[in-house]
Amino acid sequence: METNQHIRNLLKTLPTQSGVYRFFDKDNNIIYIGKAKNLKNRVSSYFNKEHTHRKLRTLVASITDLAYTVVDSESDALLLENNLIKKHQPKYNILLKDDKTYPWICITNETFPRMFPTRKRNIPSARYFGPYPSGKILHTLLDTLSELYPLRSCKLNISSESIANGKNRPCLDYHIKKCFAPCIGNQSQEDYENNIKQIIHILQGNTAIVLNELKEQMMNFAKEMAFEQAQIIKEKIILLEQYQSKSTVLSNTKNNVEVFGIVGDTVAAYLCYFKIDNGAIVQTQNFLIKQNLNETLDELLLYAIVDLRNTYQSKATEIIIPYPVDFEINNVKITIPKQGEKLNLLKLAMHNANNYMYEQQRQKELSNPELHRQQLLETMQKDLQLPRPPAYIECFDNSNIQGHFPVSSMVCFRNGKPSKKEYRIFNVKSVEQADDFATMAEALTRRYKRLLDENSPLPDLIIVDGGKGQVSAAYTVLQQL
Repeated sequence: METNQHIRNLLKTLPTQSGVYRFFDKDNNIIYIGKAKNLKNRVSSYFNKEHTHRKLRTLVASITDLAYTVVDSESDALLLENNLIKKHQPKYNILLKDDKTYPWICITNETFPRMFPTRKRNIPSARYFGPYPSGKILHTLLDTLSELYPLRSCKLNISSESIANGKNRPCLDYHIKKCFAPCIGNQSQEDYENNIKQIIHILQGNTAIVLNELKEQMMNFAKEMAFEQAQIIKEKIILLEQYQSKSTVLSNTKNNVEVFGIVGDTVAAYLCYFKIDNGAIVQTQNFLIKQNLNETLDELLLYAIVDLRNTYQSKATEIIIPYPVDFEINNVKITIPKQGEKLNLLKLAMHNANNYMYEQQRQKELSNPELHRQQLLETMQKDLQLPRPPAYIECFDNSNIQGHFPVSSMVCFRNGKPSKKEYRIFNVKSVEQADDFATMAEALTRRYKRLLDENSPLPDLIIVDGGKGQVSAAYTVLQQL
């Protein structure tokens, strides 16, 4: 089966992480969406062997382009695949189950709230967290939270009057220590609500806040010699540290949100865009924005936000971006998150933007190696504030055998390519013991004294392996010469 050059180049740049891939036909329609534990292996498998299934052969023959989104885990890939299939309904996909088949954690809006698993979000005043990829994951999480913060499971209408009148009786959960019996006044409403607040922090991914509070409580109990209480808190800390927070592919926000991750090189910006609808990522797309007049990343990000919101007729009430930009949009909140699930979403978008930049650079390298190397040299010139691109580079490193037989090596690059015929080894003569600075000084002295004596061109950039001491030794030699 013949694969076009564009696809072959894309396959070489695919990452080995978990993610979701999308295949496009000649009309740029999405015809298939799939998930993968290893994107490179899974996507490549479509193109590197003959398929016996007729429908699969037809699918592969129809593919003219592909795109992917990297996620943190296989569970995230499953959920994102579900969202995108329902959104786009590709021709070759079996429509996956509806969101209602995935379990959620519900926390009710009562005087003493209850927490329970559900597959239906039919209580308007309640808060829902999830969905979770499987019931097993959800119940493991619920068990952990119940051990940390025992809550009531009964449906009693608990009020101050019912407690005062003694109408309630503690159930079995109280006797087996799964509940503190707020129904008979054994737990204050303030203490109970504080437990609910801690649970919500954990479900939103803000475990650091809860851990810090628990550690402070443990230390206070230890200072007061209340070692049994301190041990109980310590066990909670261990449980919480073992807990892995929920997926970043779905969040608890009920608003429409857009996330923009952006990175850049000397010629373009690479942007990853997420559209989140009722807590689920329903659209993910990567964009390349070429610089025309040496625009900054801030300017390109602003351009992308305005253009994409107009293109998609966006009604999102919140935009998540990596850094402040000097602009305002009416009735839209601009967020630069510092923690929690919004930061996790932004990290995911930035990770995909970086992957996209790498993919594009690799394709340039494969299709036009000379142009790619020139752009890399221009990036080095900009980042290192050099007067010109470092077309001629020499790099030095030292070694010895247990403090004896010091040796130094030099490698050379010309126009971004290794020039192996110019590699050199220096058997150090003036240093007997392990002295990295003196070894570096001798190697550079011998190398550049010879170049000067021969009236040969000097490098645009010299790189030495080590730290400040090695750099100082090299600098001293160059000044003396």
